[in-house]
Amino acid sequence: MKQQYVNLRGHRIWNSEWANNGEALVLLHGGLSATEDFDKYLLPAFEDTHHVYAYDRTAHGRTADRPGSLHFDFQTAEAIAYLEDVVKEPAHLLGWSDGGIIALMVAISRPDLVKSVIAIGANFHFEQMGKPIEPWEISEDDRLEHAERSPDAPETLDIKVSRMRDIWNSEPTLTQDDLAKIQCPTLIMAGDDERMEIEHTASMYLAIAQGQLAIIPGTSHFLLKEKPALTQAVIKQFLDDLNPPITRQPFRRTNPEIF
Repeated sequence: MKQQYVNLRGHRIWNSEWANNGEALVLLHGGLSATEDFDKYLLPAFEDTHHVYAYDRTAHGRTADRPGSLHFDFQTAEAIAYLEDVVKEPAHLLGWSDGGIIALMVAISRPDLVKSVIAIGANFHFEQMGKPIEPWEISEDDRLEHAERSPDAPETLDIKVSRMRDIWNSEPTLTQDDLAKIQCPTLIMAGDDERMEIEHTASMYLAIAQGQLAIIPGTSHFLLKEKPALTQAVIKQFLDDLNPPITRQPFRRTNPEIF
């Protein structure tokens, strides 16, 4: 693995790149998180078969803040720039939480850059998260982690958390019609005990023509850490065969073959 800062259109971002073993795959971490918080829970599924990239988004991890950086439109534009300037080819996108939302938004706005999407623990509209997210106490571990990683001053963490909470209570605002624009193979994954209702997750799958749905039993929003082997197995199976599924008794899919 190679890790270094790269200049992305005038802003330094922390970039990670693994060995070139196949088609490009970009990891997109969660909100108020970083690549190193989740990559190890996913890599066994595709590290040997894909050319894996990841970066700490602006104001996250080891990448410094910029005005407006936490809004989903900003982060989607940054992901598009990353695909164009760093990856330089269409890629599979795998995002967790906010990263999953960004993956979906990129697939909607720039389908030419996306081969497939895996969105884990994502929502497409903030209202489906239930009650508004209330302020919370930042732990000492989180403060220490931010101070060790971020180029921004330690006290800026409080501001970032407040900004992010306001955004989570007002974004994203996608519709099922927006999701229907996604034409690439898409895997929607979630735990069976997520903050958003399972019906919301299922509606994402139903809106996408080439959608597949995986609910990981006995898990929460942190399914990656709670059942990594099962999560990785589902991801690997999806990436191994991106053709439309052929089943014995299709109801929602057009099945071109009969067993």
